[in-house]
Amino acid sequence: MKDDVVMKMLRQVASGEVSVEDARDALDGISLSEEAYESAIEHGVFNEAPAGSIVRASVSPSGDSWLIILVGLWGIVWSLYWAGSLSYGLYNKWDQQMLSFFLGMLLLTVIILGMIYMKYVMPDIVIVKSRRNKYITAKDPESWKKYEV
Repeated sequence: MKDDVVMKMLRQVASGEVSVEDARDALDGISLSEEAYESAIEHGVFNEAPAGSIVRASVSPSGDSWLIILVGLWGIVWSLYWAGSLSYGLYNKWDQQMLSFFLGMLLLTVIILGMIYMKYVMPDIVIVKSRRNKYITAKDPESWKKYEV
């Protein structure tokens, strides 16, 4: 999504490099019919995509924003805190209620980090592959062994 021509043009219009009239003139001849729009929506969802094709499932935000980096650092710091407290408590023989709290908070923080990573950082491209036909070689009858019971 970062390298999309329309998004690049919108950024240039927002920064003032390109005027709104020039952007309208550049996009003037582009039209999208309703059939093309429907086929683009249904491709890979309702219709079976050909083998090896790349289907874009959804547009997820970029993972290089400052907010995602700050949330990641926040999660790492808190994960280290909970893991360190859990280790210190195990060493000093704290009661199980306190240790389970630290373990639960550590797991919760790691799960939140995983959800943020999967939502905002992981790519949203799915490669569709089909199973290949199985090829079974002919068995040589001379190589068979005869077992007697």
